[in-house]
Amino acid sequence: MYRRLSAALPHRRSRAARGLAVTVVSAVLATLCLLPTSSATQNSATFQSDESPAAAQEQVLTWTADDSTTEYASAPTTATAGPATLVFENSTDTGNTTGMPHTLTFDTSNPDYNQDVDVDILASPSDSNGGRYEVDVVLSPGEYRYFCDIPGHGQMEGVLVVTDDGGEDTTPPDVSAEVSGDQNDDGDYVGAATVTLAATDTDSGVDTVEYQIDDMGFEPYTEPVTVDEPGDHSVQYRATDNAGNTSDTGTVSFTVVEPDPGDTTPPDVSADVSGDQNSDGDYVGAATVTLTATDTDSGIDTIEYNLDNAGFEPYTDPITIDEPGDHTVEYRATDNAGNTSDVKSVIVTIVEPDPGDTTPPDVSAEVSGDQNDDGDYVGAATVTLTATDTDSGIDTIEYNLDNAGFQPYTDPITIDEPGDHTVEYRATDNAGNTSDVKSVIVTIVEPDPGDTTPPDVSAEVSGDQNSDGDYVGSATVTLTATDTDSGIDTIEYDLDSTGFEPYTDPVTVDEPGDHTVEYRATDNAGNTSDVKSVIVTIVEPDPGECSDTRDTVIIGSIDTTVENADVGDGCTINDLIDEDGEYANHGQFVKHVRDVTKELMKEGIVSGSEKGRIMSAAARSDIGK
Repeated sequence: MYRRLSAALPHRRSRAARGLAVTVVSAVLATLCLLPTSSATQNSATFQSDESPAAAQEQVLTWTADDSTTEYASAPTTATAGPATLVFENSTDTGNTTGMPHTLTFDTSNPDYNQDVDVDILASPSDSNGGRYEVDVVLSPGEYRYFCDIPGHGQMEGVLVVTDDGGEDTTPPDVSAEVSGDQNDDGDYVGAATVTLAATDTDSGVDTVEYQIDDMGFEPYTEPVTVDEPGDHSVQYRATDNAGNTSDTGTVSFTVVEPDPGDTTPPDVSADVSGDQNSDGDYVGAATVTLTATDTDSGIDTIEYNLDNAGFEPYTDPITIDEPGDHTVEYRATDNAGNTSDVKSVIVTIVEPDPGDTTPPDVSAEVSGDQNDDGDYVGAATVTLTATDTDSGIDTIEYNLDNAGFQPYTDPITIDEPGDHTVEYRATDNAGNTSDVKSVIVTIVEPDPGDTTPPDVSAEVSGDQNSDGDYVGSATVTLTATDTDSGIDTIEYDLDSTGFEPYTDPVTVDEPGDHTVEYRATDNAGNTSDVKSVIVTIVEPDPGECSDTRDTVIIGSIDTTVENADVGDGCTINDLIDEDGEYANHGQFVKHVRDVTKELMKEGIVSGSEKGRIMSAAARSDIGK
């Protein structure tokens, strides 16, 4: 039985005073050609339009059908975008002598074709229209696929190419060529080159693509062209669209060379087996064999493998083996010069997962954070869960905080709400065994809000002093702070009103003159001490005290070979370094030497390399230790 078919125009303008409706109504047809014509319900076509005959479409496209079930008797191939009248005739006049029905159906479900015209006409020589129907449509640029919807008539199909109504398509297609293959350092293709052609046409579409190799004559292009004859080659190509426009002929030239005949070395090939292993080295459940081959001469052509003597076959992806038992994988590789490696092999044993795992995992919890004397956690605590299973391995770890319900454990749990908290936890292994639920109780208390006392901070000045109490050459200020409640957060100092900065090491003052060092400390509760200060007076060494006249700068037992030059006032570099002075630690001495040599460089007394040698000797010495 055949269904009712119709032609509709869902994209026409819809106004009350203007419209077009076409309906082709088909009654139920009996089995094809088995009932007399008189017994079939007649078809009828109804056209409703306020357009006069003079407004008929200028473009008429006609399809005809006959007794064939494989093709239409005639059909248009091209059209112009815009209004058009579609005519479908399946009658005795078009060659239908059997009364066979056909349809003209436009495909509206294939995204590769236009879908804006919905035409579905059933016509038969015996219907009330004599098998001839017309319908007005509006065509858009692109391609429409049409076909016969009668079962068994599926080969009756075609494509209507619609070009823009701006005029005839006179633009040829765009066509391009891409050459691929293995290239040597000269850009020649080793062994073979493949030429891939691509053509596009936005108007009527591409009809044919053609090519010729080395002027041997054009032939249709259907798939990439492989050229493997050694020598220089030229491939010409062109494309023609459905409007008959042919592109200019393009040319691509390249050279094919034979693989280096000197390559007689077979490739190196290896196998890597991966997967979960038990204590015997067997693979549990499955194993993956990955093959790798290298060839530094002509390169790898193929890798092959043979699993359990089933025969060699090309290797393209890692090989998965999951059948329990012993398996042998043989493998080999061949390079582009035809050299094949010796066959190697690897034996892989697959065992089923141990079905006897009935032991649940071990799971534990560790709580960390700052604790007070009562063992409570101040501010927050972190609970870290750990699970182990030596049989099937861990599947999941779960926790339940304060009876809120178990949830997956992925990261350590932070608890910062003051009060008592209970963390329950459990683990499940890959065999489905779940541990007993364990728990840990954590008490969180707020930090002591009663710390309002600032830290105690003091300063100690050290160095060589003269009889006036002034410091000769330099002085070192060491700051110390204590806080018995929340502890020290920072110590800061300000030298000669240059601004407070963090105190990390004793402060060395070596510039002659009076200096003021202000200092303060802040505890972890935010309390800051009052600013205190100490005044330090630095004087230059008495020239009479300078007595080091050694030829070179010597620090400890290390001779720097740098000249022990006179720096003025009868003093030498060794006098300024003052290795016999008092230093709180080795670092203080090294800093003192750095400050001295920095000034000597500014004054041009020592060079950069000499400064480096002196600093190296100071660092290596034991002074201040």
